[in-house]
Amino acid sequence: MPTDALLDRFLTELTAAAPVAVWAHGSLAGGDYQEGRSDLDLIAVLDGPITARTVWGLARLHARLRAEPLAARLHCSYLTPDTIDGARRRHLTWAHQRLFKRPVTPVTRRELHTFGRVLHGEPPAGLLPPVPDGELTGFVVADQRDFWRREVDRVGNWTQNEWIDVGLTTFARAVVTLRDGRLISKREALDVLPALGAPGEVVEDIRRRRYGEPVPPTPQWTARRSELTRNYLGPAIDGLVASYA
Repeated sequence: MPTDALLDRFLTELTAAAPVAVWAHGSLAGGDYQEGRSDLDLIAVLDGPITARTVWGLARLHARLRAEPLAARLHCSYLTPDTIDGARRRHLTWAHQRLFKRPVTPVTRRELHTFGRVLHGEPPAGLLPPVPDGELTGFVVADQRDFWRREVDRVGNWTQNEWIDVGLTTFARAVVTLRDGRLISKREALDVLPALGAPGEVVEDIRRRRYGEPVPPTPQWTARRSELTRNYLGPAIDGLVASYA
């Protein structure tokens, strides 16, 4: 499989950086991975400080991987044993074909503890501090309130498949985390959304593109889908935040 080939080559190339551990999270670890459609979400813990030389080496590593069919979907954040604590700390990350810094969120950290997949080295429990329930729920509420609610008002985003898919499934996952204290997959989120009042035709559109045979949307459907999603998500997020903030 292309996924296995990419992971094998990545781990081989990463040997020079002396990884203490490499973990998968997201759909690759949670049993909902769809080859060619899902991202490969990874965390690597390196033995030692991340210096300018390290950054240069990682940039070259990812450049060498570009010939692999799924390389554009591989995302990896690089931590060290000294920087692994603290969900607000920003870590060197390769995603969207470039290096930048971003946090490893409480959701990702909880995923790693709950169902993280060990690709190399020590398991998450041996290195990664646990995520308190209050920290997880606080992050989920803030993400809906401060990011997603603001983005709902930016009309241009919602003509894109990715915004429709992630916006709706993230909302459903937030509801279940806040209500039940557990994490769910995107497949489970699609099952939950109709009961939360989400527009059924949009949910089925996401399901078809993720698990079935996708059909390019017409301009009319793109516009209607955007309107249905935004009209649903705005009040839904407001209600969620009011209940849990």
